[in-house]
Amino acid sequence: MAFLQRTPVDVLCLQELKTDETDFPRQVLEDAGFHVSAATQRTYNGVAILSRAPQTDVVLELGDGVPDPQARFVAATVEGVRVVSVYVPNGGEVGSDKYAYKLEWLKRLRAWLDSHARVEVPLAVCGDFNVAPEARDVHDPAVWMNESLFHEESRKAFQHVLEFGLQDTLRLRTQDPGIFTWWDYRMLGFPKNRGLRIDHVLVTPGLGARCTEVFVDRNERKGKLPSDHVPVVVTFS
Repeated sequence: MAFLQRTPVDVLCLQELKTDETDFPRQVLEDAGFHVSAATQRTYNGVAILSRAPQTDVVLELGDGVPDPQARFVAATVEGVRVVSVYVPNGGEVGSDKYAYKLEWLKRLRAWLDSHARVEVPLAVCGDFNVAPEARDVHDPAVWMNESLFHEESRKAFQHVLEFGLQDTLRLRTQDPGIFTWWDYRMLGFPKNRGLRIDHVLVTPGLGARCTEVFVDRNERKGKLPSDHVPVVVTFS
């Protein structure tokens, strides 16, 4: 709520709610004027879309028939824009079952796009993708090249999602290296800027043409008990 007071966005996508519907503060958000769609899960995962305008056509899962109890996907239409909030699996250790699940989940996301979205329709896929796409998105590529967040297979899976026809909004506005959205809590990761850019807002070209500003809000990583991620704030004309 403090962030929303500082940055009064029209739509906010959240990940890692880590709570079930019983404890999710839906009433607090609605009392503050937001429409809310959320896929919740106790202790782990969980995603939500908050919007000042009403939401329609809400979907709380990929709906591909794959048994999957993890709450990582929610989609809704807000004023003609299809908005998707995703929490892509971290993947753990490369070669593990968790890593295989991550790669498969990204394939499933691309399949959902192929089946339920169109490139010519305004679409924004937002969230924690747990993938740094390029070397300039990592403070030390050599250190991370064999890790799930920057492994070649992870980056190829992310690129396959982009190839649906999505644009990386930050790269529409700047080509600068060293812009990060996540820093490890350990070893002075944030003060030393030893981070990765793993949170993205991906849009179809029509929406990309309306993208006027992308701001990574590092200030949200400061203060007492911050998240290890910071918001990516995108402005459209």
